[in-house]
Amino acid sequence: MKSVFRFTILFTAAVFAMVKSVSAADETNAASMTTNSAPAQTTETNTAARAAVDATFAHAEIRTPAPAHTPRINGPGIFGVRPQHPFLYHIPATGDRPMTFSADNLPPGLQLDATTGNITGTAPQLISETKSAPYVVTLHAKNSLGTADKKFKIVVGETIDLTPAMGWNSWNHYAGKITQDLVLQNAQAMHDSGLIDHGWTYVNIDDTWQGGRGGKFHGLQGNDKFPDIGKLCDQIHALGLKFGIYSTPWETSYAGFPGGSSENSDGKWTPWTGGKKPTNKHILPFDIAPYHFYTNDANQWGAWGVDYLKYDWNPIQAPETKEMADALRNCGRDIVFSLSNSLNPTNAPSVTPLANSWRTTGDIKASWTSMSTKGFGQDKWRKYSSPGHWNDPDMLEFATREKGQPGLTANEEYTHMTLWCLLDAPLLLANDIGQMDAFTKNLLENDEVISVSQDSLGDQATMVANEGDTKVYAKKMEDSSKAVGLFNLNGKDPQRVVVKWSDLGISGEQNVRDLWRQKDLGKFKDEFSMEVAPHSAELVKISP
Repeated sequence: MKSVFRFTILFTAAVFAMVKSVSAADETNAASMTTNSAPAQTTETNTAARAAVDATFAHAEIRTPAPAHTPRINGPGIFGVRPQHPFLYHIPATGDRPMTFSADNLPPGLQLDATTGNITGTAPQLISETKSAPYVVTLHAKNSLGTADKKFKIVVGETIDLTPAMGWNSWNHYAGKITQDLVLQNAQAMHDSGLIDHGWTYVNIDDTWQGGRGGKFHGLQGNDKFPDIGKLCDQIHALGLKFGIYSTPWETSYAGFPGGSSENSDGKWTPWTGGKKPTNKHILPFDIAPYHFYTNDANQWGAWGVDYLKYDWNPIQAPETKEMADALRNCGRDIVFSLSNSLNPTNAPSVTPLANSWRTTGDIKASWTSMSTKGFGQDKWRKYSSPGHWNDPDMLEFATREKGQPGLTANEEYTHMTLWCLLDAPLLLANDIGQMDAFTKNLLENDEVISVSQDSLGDQATMVANEGDTKVYAKKMEDSSKAVGLFNLNGKDPQRVVVKWSDLGISGEQNVRDLWRQKDLGKFKDEFSMEVAPHSAELVKISP
């Protein structure tokens, strides 16, 4: 393992110069980016950079150990649901199959399928004047080699999305080529690959699904690419997964499809034929039109069984956000409300209490510069983050194959995953799940790393040290430990990153555990250090 690691360091340094020129161009373009713009066309430089990046995976360090054959229950320790709303939760568990599941103290109205591990039903009503009711459940998983137990708190109340959403979005890999069949294929791959057993849950379509208005609610219907969204929801739910959809309060979406408002009372929509789209300039049809159909659409989504909404426009302001938030709250089911894109910090105090997550940035691209700029710029947003309300620096760029982008090296993907988990950011894949290689799958199945993201305390990490090309981020955990990320922003050379107890507000002898490799490193006093590969990261847990 160590020899492979050293080879990766040297190889990454060799390709850095080739990738650097493309990353610089990407950063120049980022400032003028509009969300869901079509991926740029490839060039010879991009092709060469992509080949160099791809080569880093041939000898990349595989950090995550294979899961044990005995049962282990993964996922968060808390889950929120609104009173009398439909409930679906798949118990994520690794270990040899067949496996049976059981639970103690499930709330009334919920049932557990002992074979699949899916908890379904309807959440109970709250007692009058009670704001929330926590049910402390004990989950059990059993196979021929052993058993596993986990405490799991189901909170019936008004706050949902109590840990950051984990799942997939169609845009970065498929863009306008997405279809109902491709969505179902990726859902099936999420299930069959075992990602579901590590907590990956949401399967979300982005722009270009929308057809005209109709149906019982006069809501937007699927176009020819999405002939039966209700059926798609049912199929995804049957897998123990959840389904997400895309919309905008504008008359026309970024990709040129129908939105949630209209210039006429019947909601009739006319395609844009005016050439370059004047987005983000308050110019119709790329603006909010006088007639709003937000309730119509929310009721249609509720009837279909939608679980997540990406709501995309700019500038994001409170009035239209509240109108959709109210429509979702009254549609009959829990729908995670995710705002995109580029929330202005001046609007954050009025907007963030209304939503479950909000994009703090423009669109991420598959390059080191784009990813690192967005990820390492989140400290100013920390005061708005709490359980049920998350800062979102955009999707995960693992194996997305975006045209015109070099992609991330293996080391850079470790940085990406480490940082997003520490930031409590939504974890949304954007690749073809059915085409994952061994490295990508290993990256996404580390339950100790994922547990940093899904910790019940929901405390966003902040930077506690910044020296030269190195940074240290720290996050308080519910068990009073610290999750600490060690980052090397130097693209050529490894760096020794030092974590000082004084920066963490702790003292004395502390235990340090390597979360990526899932092994204890020993006891340390006053400080701890690790050598970190170029553009890479390490993640440790520090506890008394």
